[in-house]
Amino acid sequence: MARTLGANSFRVFFTITLPLAGRGIFAGSVLAFARALGEFGATITFVSNIPGETRTLPTAIYTYTQVPGGDFQAAQLAAVAVILSLLALLVSEFLSRRISARIGG
Repeated sequence: MARTLGANSFRVFFTITLPLAGRGIFAGSVLAFARALGEFGATITFVSNIPGETRTLPTAIYTYTQVPGGDFQAAQLAAVAVILSLLALLVSEFLSRRISARIGG
């Protein structure tokens, strides 16, 4: 409808399409973040655990639990993972409510 009233493609995209797709884009981003944070199996299986190159938070925790005396470092990294998850959840809730209010809900 906006196109028939004279709006150009960029204006239609940024004022109509993007706001309507905002919830889906946001939900996909949160799910991608959560999946990346928890990825362990594929990383350890296919690319191993090379410090400085392929190390992720879960593989670093795994490495520290395999080393004698590394339990404290593993616990610290686990705390970092929990804090990151909680922050992501809080940001997700805040933005979700803000988007809902803006769309009209």
